[in-house]
Amino acid sequence: MPATLRDQANSPRTVGQRLADFFDLCKPRVNTLIVFTAMIGMFLASPGFPPLMSFIAASVGIALVAGAAAAINCLVERTVDAMMARTRWRATASGKAPVAETLALATLVGSAGLWLLYAMVNPLTMWLTLATFLGYAVIYTIVLKPATPMNIVIGGASGAMPPLLGWTAMTGNVAPEALVLFLIIFIWTPPHFWALACYRREDYVKAGLPMLPVTHGVAFTCQHSFLYVVMLTGATVLPYTLGMSGPWYLAAVLLLDAVFLGYTFTLWRNYSDALARRTFRWSIIYLTLLFAALLADHFVR
Repeated sequence: MPATLRDQANSPRTVGQRLADFFDLCKPRVNTLIVFTAMIGMFLASPGFPPLMSFIAASVGIALVAGAAAAINCLVERTVDAMMARTRWRATASGKAPVAETLALATLVGSAGLWLLYAMVNPLTMWLTLATFLGYAVIYTIVLKPATPMNIVIGGASGAMPPLLGWTAMTGNVAPEALVLFLIIFIWTPPHFWALACYRREDYVKAGLPMLPVTHGVAFTCQHSFLYVVMLTGATVLPYTLGMSGPWYLAAVLLLDAVFLGYTFTLWRNYSDALARRTFRWSIIYLTLLFAALLADHFVR
């Protein structure tokens, strides 16, 4: 551990600082996108506005469980995170956050979220959220990530669950429309994460993680990112063909798909770390705008 981080770890921490550290471990920026897509699922499952109390309870419950899963991920990967420039600042990696304390807080927060979903939403949503937690914190983090370069493809199922959870929160069942929303994020996840893995590949080499750019090279990874976005283009048209959305959504998503295809094709044919960074940032904007288009179309029609 670098001297500055060791000094920070050994210095006394106030309760406020410890809670702030834990909040950062919950990955609030990622969690925001998770809750946003879950909310869109709730709106799409409802004719008009969803019931307010169920909407709030589901949003808070999903956010709490997602935050707990992120904190467990940081806890499990604290040694790996300490080797990587992108993550060595995390309190678990620097030693500022004790293992027992982080585990206790994550258990408390996650349990509160599951209780809220069970008591104020419905049992199906609670069980599916628990499965999502286990899929990310255990199956992806502990089993898949250190074992296979296809980790993000298989493990991406957990990250694709939020809009489906939002749908079940309002309806109490899993419908084909909810599976379409799941499919969109599931296919979006690999090209999104592979762009990051490409320009951070040296970090993954140091950490000994078999990410696709490390095991198969950048060119192979970028080629597959482009192919995934081709598949994604087909998946994003499904809401229109199934009658979930109208022409406003279709026009918006075709434009978004064209830009994403342009980014990944250029990345494949003329790679640079700078372009990979822009592609990664665009992928987040892309998903946000796609779900915003679904929401807008829901009220325009």
